[in-house]
Amino acid sequence: DARIVGRASTYDLAVLKISQIDGLVPARLGDSDAVSVGDPVVAIGSPLGLAGTVTSGIVSATERPVSARRPPEGEDAGSDSFISALQTDAAINPGNSGGPLVDGSGEVVGVNTAIATLGGLGGQTGSIGLGFAIPINQARRTAQQLIETGEASFPVIGASVGGEVSGEGAQIVDDADALVAGGPAERAGLRPGDVIVAVDGDRVNSSEELIVEIRSRVPGDRVTLTYERGGQQRQAQVTLGASQE
Repeated sequence: DARIVGRASTYDLAVLKISQIDGLVPARLGDSDAVSVGDPVVAIGSPLGLAGTVTSGIVSATERPVSARRPPEGEDAGSDSFISALQTDAAINPGNSGGPLVDGSGEVVGVNTAIATLGGLGGQTGSIGLGFAIPINQARRTAQQLIETGEASFPVIGASVGGEVSGEGAQIVDDADALVAGGPAERAGLRPGDVIVAVDGDRVNSSEELIVEIRSRVPGDRVTLTYERGGQQRQAQVTLGASQE
Protein backbone atom coordinates (compact mmCIF):
# COMPACT_ATOMS: atom_id res chain seq x y z
CA ASP A 1 0.00 0.00 0.00
CA ALA A 2 1.09 3.57 -0.58
CA ARG A 3 -0.22 7.02 0.23
CA ILE A 4 0.77 10.41 -1.07
CA VAL A 5 2.70 12.37 1.55
CA GLY A 6 2.88 15.49 -0.61
CA ARG A 7 3.36 16.68 -4.14
CA ALA A 8 5.18 19.60 -5.76
CA SER A 9 3.97 20.22 -9.29
CA THR A 10 6.44 23.09 -9.61
CA TYR A 11 9.25 20.51 -9.59
CA ASP A 12 7.20 17.62 -11.04
CA LEU A 13 7.80 15.59 -7.86
CA ALA A 14 5.78 13.70 -5.26
CA VAL A 15 6.60 11.67 -2.16
CA LEU A 16 4.86 8.36 -1.42
CA LYS A 17 4.90 6.47 1.88
CA ILE A 18 4.88 2.71 1.32
CA SER A 19 3.67 0.29 3.97
CA GLN A 20 3.47 -3.49 4.36
CA ILE A 21 6.42 -4.17 2.08
CA ASP A 22 9.61 -5.97 3.07
CA GLY A 23 12.95 -6.51 1.39
CA LEU A 24 13.36 -3.16 -0.32
CA VAL A 25 16.89 -1.75 -0.45
CA PRO A 26 17.09 2.06 -0.62
CA ALA A 27 18.96 3.48 -3.58
CA ARG A 28 22.13 5.44 -2.83
CA LEU A 29 21.77 9.11 -3.66
CA GLY A 30 24.70 10.87 -5.28
CA ASP A 31 25.67 14.52 -5.73
CA SER A 32 24.20 16.03 -8.89
CA ASP A 33 26.39 19.12 -8.49
CA ALA A 34 29.40 16.88 -9.19
CA VAL A 35 27.99 15.57 -12.48
CA SER A 36 29.91 16.58 -15.61
CA VAL A 37 29.10 16.49 -19.31
CA GLY A 38 30.25 13.14 -20.72
CA ASP A 39 29.68 11.15 -17.52
CA PRO A 40 28.11 7.73 -18.19
CA VAL A 41 24.56 7.28 -16.87
CA VAL A 42 21.82 4.66 -16.85
CA ALA A 43 18.07 5.36 -16.93
CA ILE A 44 15.72 2.87 -15.28
CA GLY A 45 11.96 2.81 -15.65
CA SER A 46 8.87 1.22 -17.15
CA PRO A 47 8.42 2.73 -20.61
CA LEU A 48 5.14 1.66 -22.20
CA GLY A 49 4.58 -0.58 -19.16
CA LEU A 50 7.76 -2.60 -19.72
CA ALA A 51 8.95 -2.78 -16.11
CA GLY A 52 12.64 -2.78 -15.28
CA THR A 53 13.83 -1.37 -18.60
CA VAL A 54 17.43 -0.13 -18.48
CA THR A 55 18.99 2.19 -21.06
CA SER A 56 22.42 3.77 -21.07
CA GLY A 57 24.04 6.93 -22.34
CA ILE A 58 25.99 9.96 -21.19
CA VAL A 59 25.21 13.31 -19.62
CA SER A 60 24.79 15.62 -22.61
CA ALA A 61 24.38 18.86 -20.65
CA THR A 62 23.80 20.21 -17.16
CA GLU A 63 21.64 23.11 -15.98
CA ARG A 64 19.45 22.81 -19.08
CA PRO A 65 16.26 24.90 -18.67
CA VAL A 66 13.28 22.71 -19.57
CA SER A 67 9.61 22.55 -18.73
CA ALA A 68 8.85 19.39 -16.79
CA ARG A 69 5.17 19.44 -17.64
CA ARG A 70 2.73 21.14 -19.97
CA PRO A 71 0.16 23.49 -18.42
CA PRO A 72 -3.45 22.22 -18.33
CA GLU A 73 -5.60 23.25 -21.27
CA GLY A 74 -6.68 26.85 -20.86
CA GLU A 75 -3.92 27.64 -18.37
CA ASP A 76 -1.22 30.18 -19.18
CA ALA A 77 2.11 28.78 -20.39
CA GLY A 78 3.74 30.64 -17.53
CA SER A 79 2.49 27.83 -15.28
CA ASP A 80 4.99 25.43 -16.81
CA SER A 81 7.29 23.76 -14.32
CA PHE A 82 10.72 25.01 -15.39
CA ILE A 83 13.64 23.09 -13.93
CA SER A 84 17.41 23.17 -14.28
CA ALA A 85 17.70 19.68 -15.71
CA LEU A 86 20.38 17.15 -16.48
CA GLN A 87 20.20 16.27 -20.18
CA THR A 88 21.03 12.75 -21.34
CA ASP A 89 20.98 10.75 -24.54
CA ALA A 90 19.95 7.61 -22.63
CA ALA A 91 16.62 6.54 -24.13
CA ILE A 92 13.75 7.90 -22.01
CA ASN A 93 10.20 7.17 -23.14
CA PRO A 94 6.69 7.65 -21.69
CA GLY A 95 6.67 5.61 -18.48
CA ASN A 96 10.24 6.48 -17.54
CA SER A 97 9.16 9.54 -15.55
CA GLY A 98 9.91 9.08 -11.86
CA GLY A 99 12.59 6.49 -12.49
CA PRO A 100 16.20 7.04 -11.45
CA LEU A 101 19.08 8.31 -13.53
CA VAL A 102 22.11 6.48 -12.14
CA ASP A 103 25.80 7.33 -12.52
CA GLY A 104 28.72 4.97 -13.12
CA SER A 105 29.09 4.19 -9.42
CA GLY A 106 25.46 3.17 -9.02
CA GLU A 107 24.30 6.35 -7.26
CA VAL A 108 21.14 8.19 -8.24
CA VAL A 109 21.98 11.61 -9.70
CA GLY A 110 18.58 12.48 -11.16
CA VAL A 111 14.88 11.68 -11.43
CA ASN A 112 13.78 11.14 -15.02
CA THR A 113 11.08 13.62 -15.93
CA ALA A 114 10.67 14.54 -19.59
CA ILE A 115 11.69 13.93 -23.17
CA ALA A 116 11.77 16.29 -26.13
CA THR A 117 9.64 15.07 -29.02
CA LEU A 118 9.27 16.24 -32.60
CA GLY A 119 6.10 18.08 -33.50
CA GLY A 120 3.76 17.03 -36.27
CA LEU A 121 3.92 13.33 -35.44
CA GLY A 122 0.21 12.87 -34.88
CA GLY A 123 0.60 12.42 -31.15
CA GLN A 124 3.44 9.91 -31.39
CA THR A 125 6.08 10.16 -28.72
CA GLY A 126 9.38 8.47 -28.19
CA SER A 127 13.01 9.02 -27.42
CA ILE A 128 15.05 11.05 -29.90
CA GLY A 129 18.11 11.25 -27.69
CA LEU A 130 16.90 14.22 -25.65
CA GLY A 131 15.98 13.06 -22.17
CA PHE A 132 15.92 15.15 -19.01
CA ALA A 133 16.15 14.48 -15.30
CA ILE A 134 15.61 16.57 -12.19
CA PRO A 135 18.98 16.85 -10.39
CA ILE A 136 18.89 14.68 -7.28
CA ASN A 137 20.05 17.53 -5.04
CA GLN A 138 16.96 19.50 -6.03
CA ALA A 139 14.74 16.44 -5.67
CA ARG A 140 16.18 15.68 -2.22
CA ARG A 141 15.53 19.23 -0.94
CA THR A 142 11.96 19.17 -2.23
CA ALA A 143 11.28 15.67 -0.89
CA GLN A 144 12.51 16.68 2.57
CA GLN A 145 10.09 19.60 2.62
CA LEU A 146 7.22 17.34 1.58
CA ILE A 147 8.09 14.79 4.25
CA GLU A 148 8.32 17.42 6.99
CA THR A 149 5.33 19.59 6.10
CA GLY A 150 3.40 17.93 3.26
CA GLU A 151 4.08 21.02 1.17
CA ALA A 152 6.97 22.46 -0.79
CA SER A 153 7.97 26.05 -1.31
CA PHE A 154 10.05 27.44 -4.13
CA PRO A 155 12.15 30.60 -4.34
CA VAL A 156 10.84 33.70 -6.10
CA ILE A 157 11.98 37.26 -6.75
CA GLY A 158 8.45 38.61 -6.75
CA ALA A 159 8.36 39.82 -10.35
CA SER A 160 6.57 38.82 -13.53
CA VAL A 161 8.97 38.31 -16.42
CA GLY A 162 8.41 37.63 -20.07
CA GLY A 163 8.47 40.97 -21.83
CA GLU A 164 9.87 41.18 -25.35
CA VAL A 165 13.63 41.75 -25.35
CA SER A 166 15.76 42.71 -28.35
CA GLY A 167 18.77 40.70 -27.27
CA GLU A 168 19.65 38.62 -24.24
CA GLY A 169 18.07 38.71 -20.83
CA ALA A 170 14.69 38.46 -19.12
CA GLN A 171 12.57 41.58 -18.95
CA ILE A 172 10.34 42.39 -16.02
CA VAL A 173 6.94 42.99 -17.59
CA ASP A 174 6.48 46.72 -18.19
CA ASP A 175 3.31 46.96 -16.16
CA ALA A 176 2.42 48.53 -12.84
CA ASP A 177 1.43 45.13 -11.43
CA ALA A 178 4.63 43.36 -12.53
CA LEU A 179 6.24 43.57 -9.08
CA VAL A 180 4.81 42.06 -5.91
CA ALA A 181 4.29 44.93 -3.49
CA GLY A 182 6.96 44.69 -0.82
CA GLY A 183 8.46 41.64 -2.55
CA PRO A 184 12.16 40.87 -2.99
CA ALA A 185 12.57 42.60 -6.37
CA GLU A 186 10.74 45.75 -5.33
CA ARG A 187 12.67 46.00 -2.06
CA ALA A 188 15.92 45.69 -4.04
CA GLY A 189 14.97 48.62 -6.26
CA LEU A 190 14.03 46.84 -9.49
CA ARG A 191 11.32 48.36 -11.68
CA PRO A 192 8.96 47.22 -14.45
CA GLY A 193 10.84 47.18 -17.75
CA ASP A 194 14.23 46.32 -16.24
CA VAL A 195 16.05 43.57 -18.14
CA ILE A 196 17.80 41.00 -15.93
CA VAL A 197 20.91 39.70 -17.70
CA ALA A 198 22.72 37.68 -15.00
CA VAL A 199 22.28 35.94 -11.66
CA ASP A 200 25.41 35.80 -9.51
CA GLY A 201 27.45 36.46 -12.64
CA ASP A 202 25.82 33.67 -14.67
CA ARG A 203 24.24 35.16 -17.78
CA VAL A 204 20.60 34.49 -18.54
CA ASN A 205 19.37 34.61 -22.12
CA SER A 206 15.63 34.27 -21.58
CA SER A 207 12.85 34.35 -19.02
CA GLU A 208 13.01 30.56 -18.79
CA GLU A 209 16.70 30.64 -17.91
CA LEU A 210 16.06 33.24 -15.20
CA ILE A 211 13.29 31.10 -13.68
CA VAL A 212 15.58 28.07 -13.69
CA GLU A 213 18.44 30.01 -12.07
CA ILE A 214 16.15 31.20 -9.28
CA ARG A 215 14.44 27.85 -8.71
CA SER A 216 17.77 26.05 -8.42
CA ARG A 217 18.24 27.94 -5.15
CA VAL A 218 16.26 27.99 -1.90
CA PRO A 219 14.12 30.68 -0.25
CA GLY A 220 16.27 32.99 1.83
CA ASP A 221 19.30 32.76 -0.45
CA ARG A 222 20.84 36.11 -1.35
CA VAL A 223 21.65 36.60 -5.04
CA THR A 224 23.14 39.37 -7.13
CA LEU A 225 20.97 40.33 -10.08
CA THR A 226 22.64 42.22 -12.90
CA TYR A 227 20.12 44.21 -14.91
CA GLU A 228 19.88 46.91 -17.54
CA ARG A 229 17.84 50.09 -17.29
CA GLY A 230 17.97 53.00 -19.70
CA GLY A 231 21.07 51.63 -21.43
CA GLN A 232 23.00 51.33 -18.17
CA GLN A 233 23.95 48.12 -16.37
CA ARG A 234 23.28 47.93 -12.65
CA GLN A 235 23.32 45.36 -9.85
CA ALA A 236 20.98 44.60 -6.98
CA GLN A 237 21.24 42.27 -4.00
CA VAL A 238 18.01 40.27 -3.72
CA THR A 239 16.98 37.95 -0.89
CA LEU A 240 14.74 35.30 -2.42
CA GLY A 241 11.22 34.98 -1.10
CA ALA A 242 9.12 31.83 -0.85
CA SER A 243 5.97 30.81 -2.67
CA GLN A 244 3.90 27.79 -1.67
CA GLU A 245 2.51 25.25 -4.12
